[in-house]
Amino acid sequence: MSTTYKDYYEVLGVEKADDQKAVKKAYRKLAREFHPDVNHDPGAEDRFKEIAEAYEVLGDEEKREQYDNVGREFTSGQDFTPPPGWDYGDGTDYEYRTAGDFSDFFEQMFGGRGGPSYRTEYRRPPMRGADHEAEIDVSLHDAYHGVKRRIGLEAAEVTPEGRVDRHKKTLDVSVPAGSVDGTRIRLKGQGGAGTDGAPNGDLFLRINVQPDSRFDLDGRDLKTYLDLTPWEAALGAKVPLELMDGKTASLTIKPGSCSGSQLKLKGRGMPATGKKKAGDLLAELRIVVPDELSDRERELLEQLAEQSDFNPRAA
Repeated sequence: MSTTYKDYYEVLGVEKADDQKAVKKAYRKLAREFHPDVNHDPGAEDRFKEIAEAYEVLGDEEKREQYDNVGREFTSGQDFTPPPGWDYGDGTDYEYRTAGDFSDFFEQMFGGRGGPSYRTEYRRPPMRGADHEAEIDVSLHDAYHGVKRRIGLEAAEVTPEGRVDRHKKTLDVSVPAGSVDGTRIRLKGQGGAGTDGAPNGDLFLRINVQPDSRFDLDGRDLKTYLDLTPWEAALGAKVPLELMDGKTASLTIKPGSCSGSQLKLKGRGMPATGKKKAGDLLAELRIVVPDELSDRERELLEQLAEQSDFNPRAA
C-alpha cells in the first residue's frame, strides 16, 4: 500500500546536516507554540501531532538513519511505498509515546509489515507555560523615582481536565526608577500554567508613561520649557529651573538669547537603570511678554522703541 511521503526535516524546519541538538531545539520551540493546552487555534493540535511524529523519527538516531536511507529517492508529497524487503528494526515491540495516532506514512515506515508492532498512548509531554504580556500605566513622576504598585489581572489557566479556569489575581509590582515607555518588567512564574509539573510561564508588564504637565519624555531625555522675560533674554540672567528630582538648578542665560534655543543639562534626564545611561534634560527657551503693562513699563518700552533701530524682520 502506498501513502504520501512526509519530509520530517521540513516539518521541524531543520536541515539534514543539522545535529541532534538543533533538531531537539527546533522541536521544543514548535511544540511550545502549538501545544493544544496553550494554542487553541483550529488546527493547532493536528500541527502538534505532526511535529511530535517528526521528532519521534529525527530525534532518534537509529530511526533517523533508516529514514534518511529510504528517503533519498523521495520528496515531500510524493507517493511512497517501502522498498521491497523493507524491514525496520529487530522485531522488538516498541512503545511510542506521542500526542495521538501516527500517520499512515509513519506506519508504513516503522510499523508496517515486517516491522515492529507499535502502540500509541495519548500523553502530552510536560510543557512550560506560555509567557503572557500586559500593560501598566505609570506617571512620569513615578517612572522617574520608582514606585511599588498593586495591580489586578484576569488570569486564564487550563486545568488537567482541559477546562479553562478564569479568575482574578492580585500582584505586587516594583517599577524601577528610570523606567521609560516600553520598559518591560518580568514577573517570573506569573504567566500561563505549565502542564504535568512543568514550570509556569512568565508575565511581562509593559510600562506606559503618562503625559506630564511640565516635562515631555523623549527616549531617556526629559524636555521642558524655560520662560524668560524679554529683558532677561536681551541682557542675560541667572534663572532657576526646578528639576524632576525636586532640586533647583541655576541656568545661565546668555545675552541675546532667542526663543527656541536649548540648554542641555547632561545626565539630569531619566536616571540610569541597568545598562542604560542617564538621559539629559533639555530646556527650550521661551520669551514671554506681560499680559498687562503698568504705566511705567509702557513708558520705558515706548522709549526703547523710539531709541532702538533693531528690526527682527530685516533680511
